[in-house]
Amino acid sequence: MTRSGSEAVFRARDVLLSAVGLIVVSPILLVAAVAVALSSPGPIIFSQVRTGRYGTEFRLHKFRTMRASVGGSLVTVAGDRRVTGVGRVLRATKIDELPQLVNVLKGEMSLVGPRPEVPEMAAQWPSELAEAIVSVRPGITDPATALLRNEEEILSRFDDPAEAYVSWLLPRKARAYADYVRSRSMLGDWRILIQTVLVVLRPAALPADAILESEN
Repeated sequence: MTRSGSEAVFRARDVLLSAVGLIVVSPILLVAAVAVALSSPGPIIFSQVRTGRYGTEFRLHKFRTMRASVGGSLVTVAGDRRVTGVGRVLRATKIDELPQLVNVLKGEMSLVGPRPEVPEMAAQWPSELAEAIVSVRPGITDPATALLRNEEEILSRFDDPAEAYVSWLLPRKARAYADYVRSRSMLGDWRILIQTVLVVLRPAALPADAILESEN
């Protein structure tokens, strides 16, 4: 199958599953929307510019998990005071990511692919990997999801989480994304989707210490 043919198959899968998914999770979306609205003043949906396929920018949608009009670092760590109580639950269960099914339906994202970064962070990808990363649509979940399930806890271990993200974590994510693109397959995507569901259901499956030790 040609590259364009395989892309059409991936896209057909994304359209079908995101449409069905939006219908299935609509009650969860409604409850989450009400909870966010009651949790603190501000919009229900948080939209942020991210880098997409071929470097094209788009607006990624999530349920708002932080207090509105509060600045700070682009990097969030465990115990971040900007995160609301409802936001912690949404983040822990990944329900905050569900609005991205709309991004998938619009063709801006895929169900599986490299996680889209804000332009400032995407500019920090190693140059030899960046072209491969943006050659496919970014995903709601990615091959590094299971390993980095406790990313916020991991970053909280560093004195400067923002610097650690750029110098330590971002290059590791980039290598995982590039490896994914080079070996991308439908079967592999299904494995990542199933693995993501299992990790959400069992969030303590891989402690942060295990990840830190594996990189020493």
